[in-house]
Amino acid sequence: MKQHWLTRPETIRKLWFGSCGVLVLTVLAQLPFHIKAHFPFEGWFGFAAGFGFLSCVAMVLLAKLLGVVLKRRDTYYDD
Repeated sequence: MKQHWLTRPETIRKLWFGSCGVLVLTVLAQLPFHIKAHFPFEGWFGFAAGFGFLSCVAMVLLAKLLGVVLKRRDTYYDD
């Protein structure tokens, strides 16, 4: 049986390298621009990328916590 092209290990590896390359280029694109920061830490190189990544991780962890807290038994509505 032929594998779908997105499930092949070589395609997954290429997608990882390509995605990481795009992320690095996006962060490096900040170099030629002066960032007008309201707070000192906002002017740090790569702050927006790091903040965005940490925000995404926090949202995933919060969603998992909500899933545990709000989970009900399979027979909840049968009672």
